[in-house]
This record gives sequence, C-alpha cells and structure tokens, in this order.
Amino acid sequence: MSSEDAVREVAARARAASHELATATRATKDAALHAMAEALLAAAPQVLAANAEDVGRAEEAGTPANIVDRLRLDDSRLAAMAQGLRDVAGLPDPVGEVLRGSTLANGLELRQVRVPFGVVGVIYEARPNVTADAAGICVKAGNAVLLRGSSSARSSNAAVVAALRGALPGSGLLEDVVQLVPGETRDSVTALMRARGLVDVLIPRGGAGLIRSVVEGSTVPVIETGVGNCHVYVDATADLEQALAIVLNSKTQRTSVCNAAESLLVHEDVADEFLPLVVEALQAAGVLVHGDEAFAEYDDVVPVTDEDHAAEFLALEISAAVVKDVEGAIEHIRRWSSGHTEAIVARDQATIRRFVAAVDSAAVMVNASTRFTDGGELGFGAEIGISTQKLHARGPMGLPEMTSSKYVVVGDGHVR
Repeated sequence: MSSEDAVREVAARARAASHELATATRATKDAALHAMAEALLAAAPQVLAANAEDVGRAEEAGTPANIVDRLRLDDSRLAAMAQGLRDVAGLPDPVGEVLRGSTLANGLELRQVRVPFGVVGVIYEARPNVTADAAGICVKAGNAVLLRGSSSARSSNAAVVAALRGALPGSGLLEDVVQLVPGETRDSVTALMRARGLVDVLIPRGGAGLIRSVVEGSTVPVIETGVGNCHVYVDATADLEQALAIVLNSKTQRTSVCNAAESLLVHEDVADEFLPLVVEALQAAGVLVHGDEAFAEYDDVVPVTDEDHAAEFLALEISAAVVKDVEGAIEHIRRWSSGHTEAIVARDQATIRRFVAAVDSAAVMVNASTRFTDGGELGFGAEIGISTQKLHARGPMGLPEMTSSKYVVVGDGHVR
C-alpha cells in the first residue's frame, strides 16, 4: 500500500469515528480522558523504554542538547502528561456553547453554537508530550485526531498512542478517534496535507521550516503556530530587581521552548545601572549575550548581528540592545519579533498602556515572564500550540480554539 493510500485509510477511519464523537456527552469524553491518563501511567515502563530508544538514537546522531531535551521523557514529564489529560477533563465542554443568540424581528430564533471541526491533523517535531496533549484537547473538543510526529520520536509516540487508544473502548469511544499517521517519510506528511475532504484542519507545531512547508504545501486548511522570538523590554521606570528576575526566568527557566525570551531591550536611562547586573547574571547562568555597542563593553559579550536579532535560539543565547525609549523598543519589536510574546517591565502606567497598545503580538506580558504564554499556566489546560496568526485562534490554543461554529435557526412555519 502506498503512503497516500495508508494515510487516507486512517483518515477515513478517523472521519467515521468523528461522527460518533461529535455527539458524545461530556461525561463520556471526560471518562475517556481520565482513562487515557491512567493508561498512560500504567504504560510508563513501555513508554519510557521506547523514549530511551529515541533519545539514544538522537544522541548517537549528535543532535543538539536542546532538541534532545525536547525529546526526553521521564517519570515527572509523564506524570505531567497524565495530569494534563485530567486537567482537560475538568474544563467546561465547549461543544454546544451558545456564542450569540437572539430573536429576529420576524420571530425566527437564532443561535450560533460551537461544534467540533471533525478530524484534526497535527504535524509536530520531537516533543512526545504533544502526542498526549493534542489527543486530549481534540477528544474533549469532539474531534478525532491524526498525529504525525517526527521520526526522531517514533518509538515514544507509538507507545503513547498505543496506551491512549487502549483506554478508549472501555470508556465508550471508538479507538480510532486517536490515531498515529503511518509512515516515517516525507510522503506520509504530504499525503496528510492533501487529505482534503477527510481531514478538516491541520496544525503544524515545530520550527519555522516545518510550519512554512505545511502552510505553503497543504490543501487542507491550516491553523498556523509560530516560532518564538520573544522580547523583554526593561523600561526606565522598571523595578530593576524585578526586571532582573523576569529576564532570567524568561531566558533560562527552560530554553528549548517557544515562549523563552530570545531578545532583551533596555532603556538607555537605566543602562549604566542595569547592564552590569543583567550581563553578570545571564553569564553566570551560562547565557551567551549577543550585544550592541553598549553591551559589548562587558567581557565575553559578542557583537550582535541582524541574524541574532531575528533568531529563535532555543538555547542559552540572547540578543541584547539598548534603546532610547519605549518607542525605540516598539520599533525594534515591530522589525524583529515573530509575533509570539513580548514583555515590558515598567511602573509607569502610560508607558505600559502605550506598549500594550502598540505591540502586535499574540501575547503581551506586563511585569511578568514570557514563560506564562502557555495554556496550562493561563488556566486553559493542556494546549495544542501557540498561534501567531490572526484568525480565530491566536495565542495559546485550548479547547475553544479546537472548535468551529454553526448557526441554528428555529422557526414556526416561516417562509421567505
């Protein structure tokens, strides 16, 4: 069987399963999510053994440490995946929510209600936790899900999906609502991108190259996630002790994620006081600073380039520059940001309002770390990705973003 035929076969099974899932009660879906969580923990030996195979192959191939970190699972990460499924079960069911409603002048009753997409395909890199997160969110939102992870995580993903599928029949759902897309070559990805009519929406989650290839090559509608060149701007009115903590947390708490800060901007009025503090603290944490002329006065700071300003390092590196004022920070962000998350550290409310209004990113943090751009941290439960586009889904994509809507119009013999 060709890759295209194999992919279309699982997509057809997903389509059939999605019809039943679309009308499942919240109780049934929540029971399934809890069963999936328990099954995942019960399969911990198999999942961790499979993950060790993936990590071993990655290390033998010389994969960068930050990518290996994304790939690696342990007991705590597996427990977090299971808890993410439980958290989603505890969230309100978006399906059937009335978005707006009214009685028209002619007496027709109008309602716009949330409904599932149907079949969602997720194409993602490295991180096997996405397998459980995506499955849980899609099932709760009433969607069947087709999961196409990277070949680097093939053993981990297969083990996770096997555990999740095994839990479904006993909870009243068809196991085909969660499926791994067959194949490890580019052909299977291409087939998924061309399964229009069987797959309703595709979500790419990964690096810029993956996202671009899916957006440009797919005939299936795409919800675009984005890379994270996130900025922290330290204003002249900032509490510098607070600013230092926010910069360090944004950059170093976990470097291999899209909401880690990659760029630092400092108001010139506090540069003399703040730069020696922040450079010392970043370097003590192992961060290589790519700095402009003001930063370059300090030891071991390397000259910053345009490529650095645009980079999503996903590593212990950061670009850094001094700006004249908040307008200079806004101008810099408009030029270099990927539209993911920007943070301002300031006490002046007029400056904060200006920054929030002028910065056009999916999330803006005020006196808080960029690391809070996360579905779990914002109370959405596990997320399926961070969208930087400007359609219905922007920022952390939780349950509501995994639905569409339809209009229900009720009359009493009305004719036009």
